[in-house]
Amino acid sequence: MPIIESALDARTARYDFTLPAGEPWLYDIKRGETLRIVDLEGNQAVDTLFYRSDDPAERYSAQDTIRTQGNLYLSAGSVLMSNLGRPMLTIVADTCGRHDTLGGACAAESNTVRYALDKRHMHSCRDSYLNALAHCSCGAASQLGKRDLVSNINFFMNVPVTPLGKLTFEDGISAPGKYVEVRAEEDVTVLISNCPQLNNPCNGYNPTPVRLLVWEA
Repeated sequence: MPIIESALDARTARYDFTLPAGEPWLYDIKRGETLRIVDLEGNQAVDTLFYRSDDPAERYSAQDTIRTQGNLYLSAGSVLMSNLGRPMLTIVADTCGRHDTLGGACAAESNTVRYALDKRHMHSCRDSYLNALAHCSCGAASQLGKRDLVSNINFFMNVPVTPLGKLTFEDGISAPGKYVEVRAEEDVTVLISNCPQLNNPCNGYNPTPVRLLVWEA
């Protein structure tokens, strides 16, 4: 997968925020703006969804994205497609090299099925998404709810597909300071869960913070 570094300077970003491990983030990005997600300590999974800001019925589609680019994994040059077949964002820089489209977001139910009954109470990405949406009181994103949580991108997460077609959650291929940048091709609302998963190696069994920066067009 291509490694492409960014020419953007963090000192010129209009927004700069460190998101703690396990916490959600809901934010609007205008067309032409660039979002950088930095894996500060390495081996962190960043579960991410995108919605059109003025009409969130249009949202990121894993199926359309995979079909259009003919690849299960995302990297520099990948175009993130919507469920209406339109480009939503483009990955313009990436120093990690590969990002997952298949692993989905952990939930109380999946933690119970995959691991043990006593894991049900553990915080999950799906809970983080719902928490962010429940506290959103302005804009079209306030219309979003549980039924709008579709298949997400897992930035930095390593989910290989075996020769038998099964998925495995493996130790990450990222490292401290690795980042990915996406440029918005339309006004988008970004919903992130900085994954709290402790039961598999997607976070190195140690969830860590990520840095989020936004540059104007």
